Amino acid sequence: MKKPAAGLVTVLLLLLPPAAVAEPIGEVDTAFKLIGPDHKIVVDAYDDPKVAGVTCYVSRAKTGGIKGAIGVAEDKAEASIACRQVGPISFGAKPLDQREEMFSERISLIFKKLRVVRMVDRKRNTLVYLTYSDRLIDGSPKNSVTAVPVDRSTPIPVK
Repeated sequence: MKKPAAGLVTVLLLLLPPAAVAEPIGEVDTAFKLIGPDHKIVVDAYDDPKVAGVTCYVSRAKTGGIKGAIGVAEDKAEASIACRQVGPISFGAKPLDQREEMFSERISLIFKKLRVVRMVDRKRNTLVYLTYSDRLIDGSPKNSVTAVPVDRSTPIPVK
């Protein structure tokens, strides 16, 4: 007997916009931990799901030790981003939002997320990518920004 709810869930998942998925590129150890994994800096690549030909590289701290091993450590709210054109840039059938979250990942058990947001600079025909943590530090979120200029012969479609 088929369950209609399972079919409905499948249809809803197909209608959701694609999300960027982290692809691990590499890591370096920054502090030795006797028990559990070492503290490290990890570098992940995220292909923009709505802009073919653009990949963002994000580096961030990852806490090791026992808390890091069992997934309850709070990673630092610091990240760096560099987005580059890695192939011909093209856009899907739908126009881009002026500002849209491309990716988010939990970096503490409940309080913090690392976010990557894409913005469109219409005047300069440029894609601007911002990474930040949604937890404030001393009243100001730490962040990093990068830009990918798009050739004027390929206008960025914006809603």
